[in-house]
Amino acid sequence: MSSCNHHSVYPTATDVNGVALATGCYPNRNGLAANLEFRPAINPRQPIDMGDPDSIKRGDEVSDGKYLGLPTFVESLRAAGKKVALVGVKSVAILFDRHNDWTYVRIRGKPLTIFAAAPLAPSAREEMINVLGPIPDDPGANSMQRNHFATRALTEFFWRDSVPDFSLLWLSEPDLAEHNFAPGSPEAIAAIKAVDDDLAMVLSALEKKKARDSTDIFVVSDHGFSTIRRSIDVVALLNKAGFRAAKEFSDKSNPGDILVAGNGGSVLFYVRDHDRKTTQRLVDWLEKSDFVGMLFTRDKIGGTVSLDQIQIDTPDGADVVMAFRSSEEKNQFGVAGMIDADWNRKAGEGTHATLSRFDVNNTFVAAGPDFRRGSEAWEPTGNIDIAPTILAIFGTNASKSMDGRRLDNGMDGRSEGQRIGGRALDVDYGTW
Repeated sequence: MSSCNHHSVYPTATDVNGVALATGCYPNRNGLAANLEFRPAINPRQPIDMGDPDSIKRGDEVSDGKYLGLPTFVESLRAAGKKVALVGVKSVAILFDRHNDWTYVRIRGKPLTIFAAAPLAPSAREEMINVLGPIPDDPGANSMQRNHFATRALTEFFWRDSVPDFSLLWLSEPDLAEHNFAPGSPEAIAAIKAVDDDLAMVLSALEKKKARDSTDIFVVSDHGFSTIRRSIDVVALLNKAGFRAAKEFSDKSNPGDILVAGNGGSVLFYVRDHDRKTTQRLVDWLEKSDFVGMLFTRDKIGGTVSLDQIQIDTPDGADVVMAFRSSEEKNQFGVAGMIDADWNRKAGEGTHATLSRFDVNNTFVAAGPDFRRGSEAWEPTGNIDIAPTILAIFGTNASKSMDGRRLDNGMDGRSEGQRIGGRALDVDYGTW
């Protein structure tokens, strides 16, 4: 089963869609609305990386274990007595089952997580290293080597005795190559080929375990990709226009100061004390710029869409969220999809998180005994549909409260599937 109309959740970023995949729900319910958010209870001065292990730990400490607002489908499976194995080359994997027994490794001397696995106690980690060799945490190691190691960790260590009921393998390519070199670059094509090889390793391992014919396999990306047309230093432009904007609040910040959190193709603006006058002035200024695609606001403001209408209204939500402008222009490698983006990367590189169809549309393929060979989903599908579909395969009822739907229409022995309804969005400049 495949879908040519599969889509990610906005903002089209990794942690947002990792949690959407894990919970089957939108950010307004699962609680995570961007890769980089301002959470004053965790850090009162600057935005935090929402997928970083330290952020996750501290978030649970200050929220009585409710860093995420909902349980994940992996937690539901474990509660039902199912065995799971989770391996990732990005820390977003931890969000699928953060209370499990995790081992995670960062690049030597840097804060970036390059390996995370559970359940993996310290003694088991040593056993894994004896089997596979050292975890490639050297700064000189490349992402393809780390992905290959993670794939071996799953297939040769976690599956050494038997294949668990559920396994997760989260790889970092072609994301990193497309960020650094742009979609369509030779490096991105090579990264896709390397990930294909890792998938082939997984399939071969299932064959050897005589589990291929009894295993459902989901191949899903968290988001699509675009090439950066212009890199916009929003903070500098705001200050030049007379605002008080920064990438972190000072100890003596005042009402109306603006904290700016760049998320690649989207930017979150946090106005100190939610000062309404400043927020209105900010919206007015952004609407006159030549780089804004869409504006979303915490409070209803003319010319914008409210956060609740796109289901990203979390308790600590930003006052203004901006998606950069996009186009269907082609990049230097002939690949369509160009966007303006924040200051973190330069023109000609790649990023995502806008509402461009090139960011929103992503990969979804499912194969195995529960899916009809060659079928294609005839209705739109999304990352929020993956969790309820997996739970349906296991026969649990936990998916009933999820925003996503079971993709029954592509599954053997199922009905046509849950029909999806339409919804009109009324804003002051029209109905969509």
